[in-house]
Amino acid sequence: MRLFIAIELPEDVKRILGRMCSDIPGARWVAPEQLHLTLSFLGELDEAAMKRLDGELAGIQAPGFDLHFAGTGCFPNRRQPRVLWVGLEPEPLLNSLAALVRKAVLACDIPQEDRPFSAHITLARLKFPASHEVAAFLDQSQKQKLPTVSVREFVLFQSRLTPDGAIHTPIRSFQLV
Repeated sequence: MRLFIAIELPEDVKRILGRMCSDIPGARWVAPEQLHLTLSFLGELDEAAMKRLDGELAGIQAPGFDLHFAGTGCFPNRRQPRVLWVGLEPEPLLNSLAALVRKAVLACDIPQEDRPFSAHITLARLKFPASHEVAAFLDQSQKQKLPTVSVREFVLFQSRLTPDGAIHTPIRSFQLV
């Protein structure tokens, strides 16, 4: 199974984020129901590895926290945008949770990217840079007000790829204390 670990967003936040999509050439917008905050992408795992991971994740003891949104941006930069995202204000408890998840994943010998955790929610992927349209989107979307999100759990998801995009299905939730 193709898996990842994420924070699920409330439906009202997903609806607001979904309304942010605009007419950018080559943009593939993430369906609102699929929006989430990724803590760790795992890739393909067999049943035994998933069972071991489940045990490691269940052992995480971390407090709940609130997320506050902080504007939009793009990767890698405005001149060559390939991913549009909405960012979050720095939250030490989120960074701590991401580190604990990474430690649990590595304990199961599941390879992880070397780059540091970057708290963002992917809104769209671009087939080719459309810097003028992206700049207009970023300038307009900075005015968007999003509610605070109370985080009290994280979720192990299965991701099934289809011609219409990925379909994410929750497998198990892990409560924060």
